[in-house]
Amino acid sequence: MDDHFNYQNKQLHVEQVALADIAALHGTPCYVYSRAALTTGFRQFSDALQGRDHLICYAVKANSNLAILNVFARLGAGFDIVSGGELQRVLAAGGDARKVVFSGVGKTVAELRMALEANILCFNVESAAELDRLNEVAGSMGKVAAISLRVNPDVDAKTHPYISTGLKQNKFGVAYTEAVALYRKAHAMPNLRITGMDCHIGSQLTETSPFIAAVEKVLVLVDALADEGIALEHLDLGGGLGICYQDEAPPAIADYIAALLGALQGRTQKLILEPGRVLVGNAGVLLTRVEYIKPGEEKNFAIVDAAMNDLMRPALYDAYHDILPVDNNPLPQACEGTSAKTPSIFEIVGPICETGDFIGHARELAIAPFSLLAVMSAGAYGMSMSSNYNTRPRAAEVMVDGKTVHLVRERETVQQLIAGEKIIA
Repeated sequence: MDDHFNYQNKQLHVEQVALADIAALHGTPCYVYSRAALTTGFRQFSDALQGRDHLICYAVKANSNLAILNVFARLGAGFDIVSGGELQRVLAAGGDARKVVFSGVGKTVAELRMALEANILCFNVESAAELDRLNEVAGSMGKVAAISLRVNPDVDAKTHPYISTGLKQNKFGVAYTEAVALYRKAHAMPNLRITGMDCHIGSQLTETSPFIAAVEKVLVLVDALADEGIALEHLDLGGGLGICYQDEAPPAIADYIAALLGALQGRTQKLILEPGRVLVGNAGVLLTRVEYIKPGEEKNFAIVDAAMNDLMRPALYDAYHDILPVDNNPLPQACEGTSAKTPSIFEIVGPICETGDFIGHARELAIAPFSLLAVMSAGAYGMSMSSNYNTRPRAAEVMVDGKTVHLVRERETVQQLIAGEKIIA
């Protein structure tokens, strides 16, 4: 559990606010974030990188709420984006376009134009076809686009296959063996300016060895380009550092940075990093309330008001999230069939009509109808992957700053969901 979420008098708090009070005020399901946790994580990166020319580009896809982006922008962050929509979010949140790197394999002409008009820092180009398109679009606008190539180093990130991005069978980046030739091609294009090299091998990494293996392969290419007179201004080594959801033991941020800097010893290029999950994952929880206790022949079910549309990770990756009672006091005696008077093993499931709609398997909890639960480590890829499946309005989002509770996204309404739809004559 993050230090900013803890029990006080057996009531789970975020900073100085009881989560039960937030649920009473804003309802459930509800995402709750700690501003102090966000700030602490970012400063661990910036402190570890002191004395090194660097830019910390928060990976917007992890959680794109404007309030979170604004917290990072105020701390001096840049941003790693993967869509034109994310660029618009960064700008709306007060981010600096000159600190934005644009990744992603499918950038459209409209997105390229938008980013060029905003004068972003760099495009992380992921294919030869994208090089051609970007050169053409930049030329039509009378601009020169700053680029790096995202190189696929064919390094096993040792993570879930859905979030591994650095193997040669993945869709991301340009092949390692083709990178130098593509840099030569880009160097000859009139509307492109080579500024760096990018490498991102995956997410939720819990060891430093894959990072170092990727860095070592990237540096071989950097030296090969230097021999051809192509000097790079920056090295973008991506993100992917994991967090503890259950029993993982990822390296501390300072140890991860120390390992990277050790591998880069003697290199003077600006270092760009793209942390996402590690900054926001443990800075947020999802509050949900038990609706029904349903004993079964083989399993007992606790049906809660959060579902796979609110938190997709368990259904998509079979991901584990710790689930804690907000009130850790013993349950009062209740009517037969409505309460688990002693801890029991439950499947924590949502109301969506899918067998895959679960939040957690085989959890030992003492709960009853209307018990409040906190799904931990939900700050990354929770709200950002949420949907309206089963016509379920998306959850409210709250940020706590000390004793102050800020509603940073209102709960959606069904009226908002159907407002753009039309019945034909």
